Amino acid sequence: MQNVKIKKAILPVAGFGTRMLPATKAQPKEMLVVVDKPAIQYLVEEAVASGIEEVIFVTGRGKRSIEDHFDHSFELEHNLVEKEKHDFLREVRKISSLAKFSYVRQKEPLGDGHAISCASHLIGNEPILIMFGDCLYDSTVPPAKQLIDTYNKYNQPVIGLSRVEMNIVNKFGVIDGLEIIKGNYEISKLVEKPKIEDAPSNLVAVGKYIITPRVLQILDNMPSASSGEIRLTDAFSQMLENGELLYGKELDGEWLDIGDKLSFIKATIKLGLNNKDIGLGLKEFMKSLNI
Repeated sequence: MQNVKIKKAILPVAGFGTRMLPATKAQPKEMLVVVDKPAIQYLVEEAVASGIEEVIFVTGRGKRSIEDHFDHSFELEHNLVEKEKHDFLREVRKISSLAKFSYVRQKEPLGDGHAISCASHLIGNEPILIMFGDCLYDSTVPPAKQLIDTYNKYNQPVIGLSRVEMNIVNKFGVIDGLEIIKGNYEISKLVEKPKIEDAPSNLVAVGKYIITPRVLQILDNMPSASSGEIRLTDAFSQMLENGELLYGKELDGEWLDIGDKLSFIKATIKLGLNNKDIGLGLKEFMKSLNI
């Protein structure tokens, strides 16, 4: 089975970020800073480290700062040159050179599947990486690379998975399936936010996927659900109902969910402790709290 080079990633970033209000009233949740850079930059860097060459953002109203962040800033760079702040200059210039960036507008908030479908015209007959903005990871091998490697084993869509405590499975999409080899699952069922007592497992989707042209085809032709939204989960469920194959990869590393305020603070502390510039100082500060 020949490996395919997955070169493109879609990052849907059109959501309102209501769980992070009021911080997200005037700025995208994806631009909230985790330690020393916006959350969205972690995802782009993860994608690029996994071989991605083109990043497609699906944006909405109020998301212009994402475009500005990954663009050149002549005035800032000129200022840094004049002040001989060369370390900062290298960091700033590196951002706009990470990948080729494209932007598509989702005009209405009609679901994550609809957001992905908005970018389908930029995708050829090729598999593609999907990454949602709430999912950071502390791992040796980038999660996106783990998913790409799994796709190259099976040539079918792959869902990134993590194991959580049973008392919170009702917050996520939960899978049922057969573990083929360690950490790799052939999925038989996908349930969105089940009741705890009805959850088929504690393996949940973390917001990272490899999808195929077949998934895009389903999304492009899918009627909206009763909620008025088109969901990626519904496309996967339709595939399973048709007897098509769907796989899951339990990702190695620590999932740092930043979708709510407490999780965001936990992730900031975790990554802050790993940061070479502030890690030691943060560790000493935390010890001084005597909590």
